[in-house]
Amino acid sequence: LRLFNRRKVLEICGELSFANAWPDSPDDFFNALNAFHVERWGQPCFSARSLRFHKDFLTHVVEEGGVPDLSIMRCDGTAVSVLYNVHYRGRCYNLQSGYQQDFHPKLALGTLHLGYSIEEAFENAGIADFDLLAGSGKNEDYKARLATHAEPLVSFMLVRSRIFRYLYRIKSGN
Repeated sequence: LRLFNRRKVLEICGELSFANAWPDSPDDFFNALNAFHVERWGQPCFSARSLRFHKDFLTHVVEEGGVPDLSIMRCDGTAVSVLYNVHYRGRCYNLQSGYQQDFHPKLALGTLHLGYSIEEAFENAGIADFDLLAGSGKNEDYKARLATHAEPLVSFMLVRSRIFRYLYRIKSGN
C-alpha cells in the first residue's frame, strides 16, 4: 500500500519529477538530505568531514564501475524526498534517505520514493538485488516489512589494552 497504492494521492499534490543529482549537483542533493534530517532528527545526516568522505566514496565507486544514484523527487519543482543509492556489481545499495515530514498526512513520502527507486532498479537489467542495508526507521522497522531476505549482523571487537579488555569482560559478564 505505502510503496505503490498511494501514488495517485501523491500525483494529485503536484507535478512529480525525478532526477539523479550525480555528477552535476551532489551538493544540492546532500544539502537537501541534511535539511530533511535536521527537520526529522534535529541534526544533519552528514558533518562536513563525512560529506567529504561520501563525495570521495562516490568518485571512487565510479572508478570501480559503480553508478551513484542521488535521487531527488520533486513536487512542483521543490525537493520533497531524496534517496542515496549506489548501483554496484548487480546490486542497488540504499545508503540513506530523507524527506519532507509534513508534506501530506496520508503519504509516507520516503516509502513512496523508495518504491519508485526499487521499481526503477529492477527495470535495469544489470540490477538483480536491492539492498536496504542495516537499520530501521524512526517509528517502525520498514526494512523488515519490505525485505525478502535478512542477513544477521555480528559485531566483533579487538581490544588491545588489557584494562579495556578486562572492563569489557566485566560488562559482558564473561
